[in-house]
Amino acid sequence: MTVKQNRWSVSVIIPVFNCEAYLAEAIDSVLSQTWPPGEIIVVDDGSTDGSRDVARGYSDQIRYVYQENQGIGAARNRGVDLAGGDLLAFLDADDMWLPNKLVVQMAAFESEPDLDMVLGQVEQFVSPELGPDARATIGDEERVLPGYVAGTVLVKRDSFLRVGPFSTDWRVGEFLDWYAKAKDAGLRDVMLPDIVTRRRIHTSNIGIRERKSQGDYVRILKAALDRRRQTPNRDTAQGHPDR
Repeated sequence: MTVKQNRWSVSVIIPVFNCEAYLAEAIDSVLSQTWPPGEIIVVDDGSTDGSRDVARGYSDQIRYVYQENQGIGAARNRGVDLAGGDLLAFLDADDMWLPNKLVVQMAAFESEPDLDMVLGQVEQFVSPELGPDARATIGDEERVLPGYVAGTVLVKRDSFLRVGPFSTDWRVGEFLDWYAKAKDAGLRDVMLPDIVTRRRIHTSNIGIRERKSQGDYVRILKAALDRRRQTPNRDTAQGHPDR
């Protein structure tokens, strides 16, 4: 696979909140990319554990910033504000990228320059340190799924800005909300068959911590449907169908 690596610069944004146990693996997976990113920005969203110390151990390889706890959407937005790359990528602090994540996605941009963003498959795995009791509370989550999660996305910065920042109104589902708005705005995307991200399942996943906020998904879906009812014939007006 041949890709012109000097054509694009990639900014990687890693939000972290009390994730010292996994943060180093996340950062290492970005540093191990066969397409080296231009910058890595770790946004500490008010951690009270040792996440700061882990991040500062990479002081010459990443940019570390701290903010009071505002939620993952606000942390990602802070990273976007600081980023200088042509493309934006996101990784949660408890997940990992496969080494060829960026290179296969850059190849997609090279073959279809009018794409706005590229996604890929996500492989879910139960964190290996969990014992049988903890695994029983999680259930059977080890599988490969289409990666409609922030950790698989590579998006052109200008395209991201057309959609706007992640909403800070949701405790969970903020990426699905942004993705729905991106489709409403006519962004062109492709879902690759390649696994690009490994999503760690453990007892402190935000979806587990925020079970009381699961209703956000229903409200996000309703908001997307309401927007589409208010904008009839969107695809015809923009001259191309959704991919």
